[in-house]
Amino acid sequence: MTLDDESSAPKDKAPASRGKTAPKITKKTAVIGAAVGIGSAAIVAALLYTNRNNKS
Repeated sequence: MTLDDESSAPKDKAPASRGKTAPKITKKTAVIGAAVGIGSAAIVAALLYTNRNNKS
């Protein structure tokens, strides 16, 4: 058996998207995404800070 065996190739090609396009990212969406990311990082930092003296 070789690496270029035709039996291992997919039979059908992936179906083309039927007029569906990816949603565009607006400025508002980008700002909200950045805010969520910063808020999540702040929460993680706060949890690490509060638990730093609990180590034995």
